[in-house]
Amino acid sequence: MISAIIVAGGSGSRLPGAVRKQYRPLAGRTVLARTLAVFEASPVVDTLLLVVPEADFSFCRENYLAALRKPVEMVPGGRERQESVYHGLCRCPQGEDDLVVIHDAVRPLLAAGHLAACVDGARRWGGSILAVPAVDTLKQVSTDGGIEATLDRRSIWLAQTPQAFRTRLIRRAHERARREGVVATDDAQLVERLGAPVHVVAGSRNNLKITTAEDLLLAEALLQAGWV
Repeated sequence: MISAIIVAGGSGSRLPGAVRKQYRPLAGRTVLARTLAVFEASPVVDTLLLVVPEADFSFCRENYLAALRKPVEMVPGGRERQESVYHGLCRCPQGEDDLVVIHDAVRPLLAAGHLAACVDGARRWGGSILAVPAVDTLKQVSTDGGIEATLDRRSIWLAQTPQAFRTRLIRRAHERARREGVVATDDAQLVERLGAPVHVVAGSRNNLKITTAEDLLLAEALLQAGWV
């Protein structure tokens, strides 16, 4: 079984307005509708878990879930993203061969081929993430703004989602982090703490995360231009 956890519990504080970013319109559809459509159409995903604030359950049921043919379950989000993902993991099958894909709902321009490649990577290595190589010069900077070092960008990749894992592995990584009070910036980091391998699969810069108003404009432009 391959489950997909779509994390849509964020408040969207960096994108001003009363409507949370996952529900914002984007080229005739909402951000969340576009994200769900990718997973609905993918032959590599069997079932969906949509993690949203519990207060949004009725809204999502009426506006999003009715159009989906695949099995989908709504899961209440946590206070932080990591807790929201864990809530989703607790609803996933935990068999030896089960895989889970974790994706931010506000990355609506994910290509179907990249999703499939990420799942293939998890099946092969146990953990796999989409990422893109850094192209800018990277500076390590102190808290007062002083440059401490220039990093070699040839070995630096920028992590994206989806991130896919053997379900038992990522569940164990999250449970260890919960016991030890560790908060990570992505799920792969928790698996890395176990010493388990996680491999990078080359993604696309078009797979952007809608965080600011500029991101929303860029995503709209990419769609209008037919680049995704």
